[in-house]
Amino acid sequence: MPLIGHLDPAFLEIMNDVQRLLRYAFRTENRWTIPVSGTGSAAMEAAFANLVEPGDTVLVPTNGYFGSRMESMARRAGGEVVQVHAPWGRPLDPDDVEAALQKHRPAVFGFVHAETSTGALQPDVPVLTAAAHDVGALVIADTVTSLGGVELRVDEWNIDVAYSGGQKCLSCPPGASPLTLSDGAFAKIRDRSQPTRSWYLDVGLLESYWGEERSYHHTAPISNIYALREALRLVAEEGIEERWARHLRVAGALKAGVRAMGLEMLPEDAWWLPSLNAVRVPEGVDAKAVTRRLLGEHGIEIAGGLGDLAGKIFRIGCMGHACRPRNVLLLLTALGEAVQREGATVDVAAGLAAAGDALSRD
Repeated sequence: MPLIGHLDPAFLEIMNDVQRLLRYAFRTENRWTIPVSGTGSAAMEAAFANLVEPGDTVLVPTNGYFGSRMESMARRAGGEVVQVHAPWGRPLDPDDVEAALQKHRPAVFGFVHAETSTGALQPDVPVLTAAAHDVGALVIADTVTSLGGVELRVDEWNIDVAYSGGQKCLSCPPGASPLTLSDGAFAKIRDRSQPTRSWYLDVGLLESYWGEERSYHHTAPISNIYALREALRLVAEEGIEERWARHLRVAGALKAGVRAMGLEMLPEDAWWLPSLNAVRVPEGVDAKAVTRRLLGEHGIEIAGGLGDLAGKIFRIGCMGHACRPRNVLLLLTALGEAVQREGATVDVAAGLAAAGDALSRD
């Protein structure tokens, strides 16, 4: 589409479409639901920079790379950070969260719904949010790898702020990143004693552009907004619950194939994340050599581990448009061959048979 001005009446209608479609994807009626101009990290920083005031106690998790990023952003916003602990690859235990909330009485509690670094999905979200609200804390959820791919119900689960990215399960170019805030969260932002430390990401200022007034704040990334609208339109066309089911079915075939081949998943089934599959690197295999071989010989990109899991896992996305049976079968074939050539013993045929069986049971 040709570029138009960020205050052009036609573009204002596109903005309306994006907000409406974002509410559908997030399963929320929040009036304050917008795309932040930037990648998912910008939406993350907008959440923490606005909700955290200097001196606020902020409870964050330690069970993955992006929990650590929450900590960094909360500190930069002036928060006093405390932690609730869980090993990498496991979700937070609700009892541990409740104990930490009762001990520290934070103003803000952040958790990662879908931990991209470990392939772990956080279950029991309504239990966590209820415990947080019992001590008066507002809840920020990282949904970068869950929005549009796995079940997420912002209103029903009483999440106060959720942020995401476009390039994961929405299959959209990065650059305009979803953010939704409840009335309670927005009230805290309005009542701040000090301005938000970021001018660009100040939600109070952004209200003038994304709210009813629609006056200039900054130049929106027009092409990214076009792309996000189309990505969200495809989500609505498929149906959000049907989309969740597709990810569960296709990624389930990937998981079945990986196991039948002789490889191991990192997360247990109870907290397996369909959109990001963490597969253990076989003993003696060079993970970087495998990922380079997949990209160079097959045009398939998967990622290695981050932080504590560097060199220990492969991270295989099964997201959005790429979440297709054909892609799963191609990946299993290429991955099996690559780890074999690095010295691992796997049964590629068994993996393909198991994946095919899983897909045919639908």
